[in-house]
Amino acid sequence: MTVQRESAEADWLEATARERVAHLLDPDTFVEFIGPEQRVMSPHLARFDLTGAFDDGVVVGRGLLAGKKVFVVAQEGWFLGGAFGEVHGAKVLGLLRAAASGRVNEGGPSAVLLLLDTGGVRLQEANAGELAISEIINAIIEARLAGITVLALIGGRAGAFGGGSIITACCSRVGISEHGRISVSGPEVIETNKGVEEFDSKDRALVWRVTGGRTRYLMGGADAYIKTHIGDFRDVAISLIANPPAFSLEVLEAEQRRLADRIRLYGDCRDGPEIWTRAGLPKPERVTEISDDAFLLVPRLKEAGHDAR
Repeated sequence: MTVQRESAEADWLEATARERVAHLLDPDTFVEFIGPEQRVMSPHLARFDLTGAFDDGVVVGRGLLAGKKVFVVAQEGWFLGGAFGEVHGAKVLGLLRAAASGRVNEGGPSAVLLLLDTGGVRLQEANAGELAISEIINAIIEARLAGITVLALIGGRAGAFGGGSIITACCSRVGISEHGRISVSGPEVIETNKGVEEFDSKDRALVWRVTGGRTRYLMGGADAYIKTHIGDFRDVAISLIANPPAFSLEVLEAEQRRLADRIRLYGDCRDGPEIWTRAGLPKPERVTEISDDAFLLVPRLKEAGHDAR
């Protein structure tokens, strides 16, 4: 009992990919596919004098979550920023295709959990990484059409950037912590291409106000805001896979209208507090300063009269 409690109280941000999986799932139920003992590594990194990893920075497998069969992907943000390469992407893709081929009513998993922690595609394997991203997106859609919930959980050091952010947007549900970030372009990329006047990547407060978990949750880009402990991620994951959204043309059209309304309402805003002020949130200047418990009492934008996810 003491061990389980300590596991639940472990910090998601500081944990490794394997620690997150082990403590997120029911005890002793995780079975890893293509584990490090098989040494399936990237064949490309050595030519760039980069040290590889025996699992290529991603853990995939199956287990139980509150007694339900699930498949799990956990990226290791400490290895090359969790970036997608040929082998890394193939492992994620293979797991999603396996999930889609085994429908829930035929003994397949009820959900796929994507523990995303990625800066996007590896520059050293750009073509293979980009191809993997596109195939993964297609596989997520196939899994959802098969009735399988695909849940993205984000709270690691790398966030979900580049192709990882697009993958996130394709999932059934998204949960994010304060430390998590979601953005198609990373702060450094924006600064390099548009200049520091457009976006100062060294301004950490700015980075989190614009791309951070609290802003994404308030704007409707995430369905749940999660506290920092692995036990909190587990509780949210259980609740989100219990009631998956319908996947239909009507749902997609409603989401498109939400995004169009967001641009119309806030397209000229340059920072989070500007959006929060315009939306009429109480004390918008405190959104990034208050505790998690206090933040969860802040009304989301849809509760302030706007359409949000």
